[in-house]
Amino acid sequence: MKRFKIGGVPEHFNLPWRNAIEDGAFQSLGLELHWSDMTGGTGQMIKGLQAGSIDIAVLLTEGITRAILQGLDAKILNVYVASPLCWGLHVPVDQSITEVSDLDGKTFAISREGSGYHLMAFVKAQQEKWNLNELKFNVVGDVYGGIWALNNGEAQGFLWEKFTTSPFVEQGKCRLLDEVLTPWPCFVVAVRSELVHSDEVLLGEMLSVVQKEAHRLKNEVNSAEQFAWRYALPQEEVQKWLDQTEWNYGKALDTQDFSKVVTELVELGLITENQAANWEEKLF
Repeated sequence: MKRFKIGGVPEHFNLPWRNAIEDGAFQSLGLELHWSDMTGGTGQMIKGLQAGSIDIAVLLTEGITRAILQGLDAKILNVYVASPLCWGLHVPVDQSITEVSDLDGKTFAISREGSGYHLMAFVKAQQEKWNLNELKFNVVGDVYGGIWALNNGEAQGFLWEKFTTSPFVEQGKCRLLDEVLTPWPCFVVAVRSELVHSDEVLLGEMLSVVQKEAHRLKNEVNSAEQFAWRYALPQEEVQKWLDQTEWNYGKALDTQDFSKVVTELVELGLITENQAANWEEKLF
């Protein structure tokens, strides 16, 4: 039996993985997966891949792309969620911030340096034509740290996946000011490079199992109820999220899905032209 350690955020996107693991769906492949919830998101998973504490990660496209091009010894297997991620731009509940422009020059809460929350702040700043060199950040660890920072004057803006934070908005712990869509598939599966060479076939079979489970969940009548119960989310919000979310149900890797990511990272000054050179060879 082959054993791999896999990490991902404890959020609704990853229910296909959790179901497949709990149902023993990988056993027939001779594969045992040990799941770890990574509340620190993509930044934490990048460190886990680097340290070898996890073998596989389900993480944000832009974060792992940047990390690999900056030298992380890992490879992207395939796209996991093909649709864009809807980020919510959150601000304190008081009326100190009423327009997106009010955040120019203010501090953003992020989980870790290099995380998706960090990188998307640059994307939003570019959209708003702010000075990227003047962006300020406060590393808070996870979503709870972000909510705390907003309520204690430690940050004025906080980007997090919109549906994950909807309970906090409903509870009056923060306000949803705006939304930002990633202009590329939002989640990928990445592995330590050595596994691509030693277990390529097995990893492909692993992806097929989770893709089938994702397809089942997408099309099952009571899926919204399952997601809502598992992740303590409002069922109506879950249904909206399900309607706009598409996992990868078996499409082969298309490297051109990543061309825009690399171009954007260079334009934002988050990687150098030299790091972006030969990006396909480095990423895959």
